[in-house]
Amino acid sequence: MLRSQAADPDSIRARRPRLVAITDKALERGRSLVEPLVLTHEFAVKSTRHNRITIEGGGHFTGPLITEHLGGAESIVVMLCTIGDKLGREATAESASNLSLGFALDAVGSAAVHALSAAACNAIERQAAATGLQTSLPLSPGMKGWGVDPGQHEIFSLIDPAEVGVTVTPTLEMHPLKSVTAVIGIGAKIAIKGAICDYCPLNNTCRHKIA
Repeated sequence: MLRSQAADPDSIRARRPRLVAITDKALERGRSLVEPLVLTHEFAVKSTRHNRITIEGGGHFTGPLITEHLGGAESIVVMLCTIGDKLGREATAESASNLSLGFALDAVGSAAVHALSAAACNAIERQAAATGLQTSLPLSPGMKGWGVDPGQHEIFSLIDPAEVGVTVTPTLEMHPLKSVTAVIGIGAKIAIKGAICDYCPLNNTCRHKIA
């Protein structure tokens, strides 16, 4: 949560106990407002050519990041995670009178959807390992080599976000805002290359990237 507020946790704990107290209050209040839902669909890979992977049913994914990490996949899981909109509405309402607490509540949402997506990825990895298969890094639209457009269009041509109460605007913004999409390759010959942070647009400036 502190990282979501662009803060260094160790520094904040040592120098700004009031911010820690506000964060603790937001966490206690926000837990009951999180409504986690995960939507997944798995599709068999039909072909990989150039920067394009075609899956069953005629759907496809394009871009250098896609073929670099999913080129050896036998199937691809498309995933949408959301924590609902109760927490977001509470953060907005609180910000009108208490900006610090509202900001902290928003950070609860960021941390919650991150934890939810990580748990979903871990579950997919365990299921694959049980059958002797490997999983790729989770790839999300907006990472280097796979833009939000076409990434989100490709994902939402395959799954219906309304199944978990998510809507998508013409500019590809998801509502509730604390929602994330990703694709994960599954196969016997998946090559794990680097870490997620290596492909983030903020990689060169972020203080919290994975080493």
